[in-house]
Amino acid sequence: MGFGDRWSVRSRIALFTGTVVALLCIAFSAVLLWSLHVAARETLLQEVTAAGGRVAYLVDHDQVRSVLPPEGRNRLIQVVDPQGRVRAATPAVAGKPAMATFRPPAPLRKATREVCGGVFGAGRCHIVVAQQVYDDGGDWTVYSAAPVQGFDAPPALLAGLVVGSALVTGAIAYGTRRSVNRALVPVRAIRAELDEINASDLGRRVPVPQAKGEIHDLAQSVNYTLDRLEETLEQQRRFTSDASHELRSPITAIRAQVEDALLAPQESDLREIGPAVLKSLERLQAIASDLLTLARLDAGAPCERESLDLGRLVAAELDVRRPVRKVVSRLYPGVIVRGDRIRLGRLIANLLDNAERHAVTTVHLEVRREDPPDGDPRFRFGLAVLEVLDDGAGIAHDQREFVFQRFTRLDAARSRNIGGAGLGLPIARQIAESHGGSLTIIDSSRGARFLVCLPLSREP
Repeated sequence: MGFGDRWSVRSRIALFTGTVVALLCIAFSAVLLWSLHVAARETLLQEVTAAGGRVAYLVDHDQVRSVLPPEGRNRLIQVVDPQGRVRAATPAVAGKPAMATFRPPAPLRKATREVCGGVFGAGRCHIVVAQQVYDDGGDWTVYSAAPVQGFDAPPALLAGLVVGSALVTGAIAYGTRRSVNRALVPVRAIRAELDEINASDLGRRVPVPQAKGEIHDLAQSVNYTLDRLEETLEQQRRFTSDASHELRSPITAIRAQVEDALLAPQESDLREIGPAVLKSLERLQAIASDLLTLARLDAGAPCERESLDLGRLVAAELDVRRPVRKVVSRLYPGVIVRGDRIRLGRLIANLLDNAERHAVTTVHLEVRREDPPDGDPRFRFGLAVLEVLDDGAGIAHDQREFVFQRFTRLDAARSRNIGGAGLGLPIARQIAESHGGSLTIIDSSRGARFLVCLPLSREP
């Protein structure tokens, strides 16, 4: 069992927070103690300077005596003449040589140094302040000193800092644990609801907290994902059902024809049975091919992209067809797109099949280029437009998106002898969208007018 198994999320957050707070308390305590030490050192320096300043005043007014009065505990003072002789000193350093030899550099009148040994004794250090006073034609120096204070924190202060840091760390860690525990209540509710959701009960949704925040947004994202998952599974079920229904029809027809031939072989004519079975097999093959194409498009299978002249691609498709209706084409040259030749050929073929199936007499084709529309980054170099128009009954405005759903047939084309499997237009739209374009139905005075818009290539 690892660390992550033994500790919950809230425990790890509380431990992390407590560790951070403890480190901050330690840093604060160290800074506080150091600040107190610096302040004490500055105070000592000010006291030593003030003591030397009072003696310097006496020297300036010729009131100094050979033995100076003591200036507090451990405060040492000496007055040195320009020749370096000690003329006056406090009792502790009377009769001893000068405690220091440095002097303030001109034009300064005061200097500070730390001096060790000498008159202070081996291993002992004092902070010494030298102040110059002009008297009797020369610069006299007044040295004042005091022992250097070590870093010595009061025990009571240390104990207070330790206890205070421990209390603050414990209180913040406890508060953090409680806060995280309350914050994770909706997360546990979301997890519990997700554990109950399965493929047969996708209508359930996780609870969304009232308070706005990250968990509120997470719950909404989870519900949005469940909505899409439910919709996808419903489409998959519907697609599977429709595909099974479409496949069952030609299979049933083939089975019936073969069974009739087996039951009455003497009365069966192969010349009649063969074309009928072949027609059902062709339909079955077409449905299987469409399903395979949709599966590849749904999976986002990669395809070869090359520069293609859309007009030439349409002309090539017209050359290999045996049209059942009159086709009038207007194909402008130089409409270059980047795409997969086979898939774009399938798009053109599906649109022509649909137009010929519903046209009365004529199908109109046009390939042209248009200027890029404003605000659409897909067509920054312009539009390659393929327009397919038939003179049939047309498609009602409220059914224009309905025909792009899989296995969809309008009432006028329900008969399988007339219509296809209902996959041609969905495949065509998906091919157009996989190439960064669109396939829509627009208004026309008669018939159905399909408009394919593809990004125009920057290549000439």
